[in-house]
This record gives sequence, C-alpha cells and structure tokens, in this order.
Amino acid sequence: MRRRIEKLIVFFCLFAVWQIIYRLDIWPPYLFPSPSDVFEALRAGFSDRTFLIGMGISMRRIAIGYGISIVLGLALGLLIAMNDFLENTIGSLVLSLQSLPSICWLPLAVLWFGLSENAILFVVIMGSLLAVTINTESGVRNVPKIYMLAGRNLGANGSRLFLHVLLPASLPYLISGLKQGWAFAWRSLISGEMIFVSMGLGHLLMMGRDLNDMSQVLAVMGLIMFLGYVVDRVFFVNVERHIRSRWGFAPTT
Repeated sequence: MRRRIEKLIVFFCLFAVWQIIYRLDIWPPYLFPSPSDVFEALRAGFSDRTFLIGMGISMRRIAIGYGISIVLGLALGLLIAMNDFLENTIGSLVLSLQSLPSICWLPLAVLWFGLSENAILFVVIMGSLLAVTINTESGVRNVPKIYMLAGRNLGANGSRLFLHVLLPASLPYLISGLKQGWAFAWRSLISGEMIFVSMGLGHLLMMGRDLNDMSQVLAVMGLIMFLGYVVDRVFFVNVERHIRSRWGFAPTT
C-alpha cells in the first residue's frame, strides 16, 4: 500500500510540473500540449477505435516475431553452449551482432523484404534473437558441474538429465534472457512500424508527427510505455519470482 501511495505522489508531482510548464507558454500548445489535451487525444483514439486497432496489430506482430525469436534463440543458445566449435565461431558472431542497435537492421529488412509485414517481423526477430541466444548459452554454461555429476549418479541421463537438472539450474538466466529479449523486440517493433504505413502503434506515432499533433504523439507514447510495463509486470516479474522461489534462488515470502 505504501509503495502505491508513493507512486501516486510521484506521478501527481510530474503532472503538476507538466501543467506548470504548459502554463508558462514556453512553447506553443501544438508543440507542448497540456495533460488534458493528451487525455483528450487518448479518449478520441479509443472512441474511434484507432488506438484499439493499432494495439491489436502491434500485439499480433510482437507475438509472432517474439515467438519465433524465442524458439530460434533457445535452440541456438543450447547448441552453442554444448559445442566448442560453435561457441568459437557462431558464438563470437552472436556477441558481435549484439552490439548493433536494432534500427541497423531496418535497411536490410527493406532491401530484402520490401515495405512489407515481413520486414517488420524480421526487425523484431533480429532485435530479440541475440539476447535470448546469449542468455541461454550463459545459463547452460554456468550450471555447476557438480549438478550434472549428481544427476548422473542418481541415474538421470539424456532427456531426463536435461529436463530435471540442466533446465531448472539455468532457468534464472533463461528468464532474464526472455525478459531482455521482450524489451528489445518491443522497441524493434515500434521502430519497424515507423518506416511505412502499417497501422500499428509506430505508424500512429508517425501520423501524429506528420500532422503536427503532439497530443497524439504523447498519447501513443503513453500507450507504448503502458503495454510494455503491463507485460513486464504481469508476466515476467511473476514468472521470475515463482521460478526463483520454486528452485531456491530467492527466499519465499
């Protein structure tokens, strides 16, 4: 309860400062709208279903692209962790590519796939894939060898050793990788949607810019932040807490 009150106080202060700056008329209203203008843009966007359609399209794209990156990233990370040749070759390449911002994949996506849905999905996949791969590899490689020896001594081997020893021991890294991959995928999606007419949240953001409608720009930015926060808090935080408690990585409350 105390944390909620503290959050409300902080947000109230931020809105108060926002309103004060608006009243000072430092910038014209079309460049710096008031909080009420932004809330009105939100109301209008939901009333005509523009924001609902944009959210639906963006969430569908993130589900497809992020889902593909999870499958590929987990498989690639496991292969790299279990094979020294792949670790020295593909592993080094993955680490190098990780330093590239996701926006660097946009020119390649447009040249290879054109201004299409596949171009956006490619950017999302590449933005998330490397983070999932690296964390999966780290998780498998950081499993203490004594765990594997103990599992073999108890009769576990093959798939049973993987499911009951290797996987649980590497879960904290895997969850961190999935969480980081989600954040990168979400940012990559918005960047990809801004390159052409795609009816997603990124496109709505660019529409607001083209129309000099800063209220819509801030409203869409708020939606992007809200959706990212909800997914992180509702899904990843609860899953991470459960796994850490279940496998003894954190004290239960």
